[in-house]
Amino acid sequence: MTSVEACLRGEHLYGDDFSPEQIASWYEEEREGYAQLVQRYDWAEAKGRYAYHPVNVFYGYRFLPKDAVFERVLGLGSATGDEFLPILSRIRRIDIVEPSEQLKRSELRGVPLNYHQPNVTGQLPFSDNYFHLETCFSTLHHIPNVSYVLSELHRCLMPGGFLLIREPVHSMGDWRRPRPMLTRNERGIPLNFFRRRISELGFTIVRESLCLAMNSFLQRTIGRWFARALTEYPTYVYFDRVLSSLTSFNLHYHPTRWWQRIAPQNVFYVLRKN
Repeated sequence: MTSVEACLRGEHLYGDDFSPEQIASWYEEEREGYAQLVQRYDWAEAKGRYAYHPVNVFYGYRFLPKDAVFERVLGLGSATGDEFLPILSRIRRIDIVEPSEQLKRSELRGVPLNYHQPNVTGQLPFSDNYFHLETCFSTLHHIPNVSYVLSELHRCLMPGGFLLIREPVHSMGDWRRPRPMLTRNERGIPLNFFRRRISELGFTIVRESLCLAMNSFLQRTIGRWFARALTEYPTYVYFDRVLSSLTSFNLHYHPTRWWQRIAPQNVFYVLRKN
């Protein structure tokens, strides 16, 4: 197994080479982890609001074909399905792979939600080339064997279909110790890991955007003066685009000094299957 030190340097992804027993243990620890955090910290989702619509539209949805109708859509870890609201009128069927029972509901503004319990191995219960669109927003960093799960997302996506990914690309701290506002196992995914795996699978990168620069710090400081999370304001997202571009040179996977944290925290991918 790869050393934790090498993983903290961003050379390897922690958990990607875990044994089946380690994966099963990780899965059980993460099953309700996010749902519990939502309630404990009184986040926007606890009030029935989804806090990332402007982010998803600006960095992702606006790059999809303008007139496309998506007959079959997959949300990996999509919880209540609210992330689909900006394009819901263009969706006919939604399947969601979600471990938490607390976050499930029967429909989204009239569109039925079809839930599936994730397989501990990461295998998806769908046929090859099935979905027209897949989303994976802040989910992969909760999963150990990311390489395999990405290959499953590729397998289930039809040629010409789109996969949208938004994930942290910093370590989120030393996961060997308890961290406030985080589940036990979540860790960010190194940007080079994403680039290598996307190339291996043969996706076309429609758009790669580094985003949410210093978002945690800004939310804790100036964000406390706003009624909603900063990411719920389109103006903030436009500002973030500029800030992320200016600070992208300073991206460190595991920052240990304050100045190394002046950088984007996430990457947003719009991918198309060849």
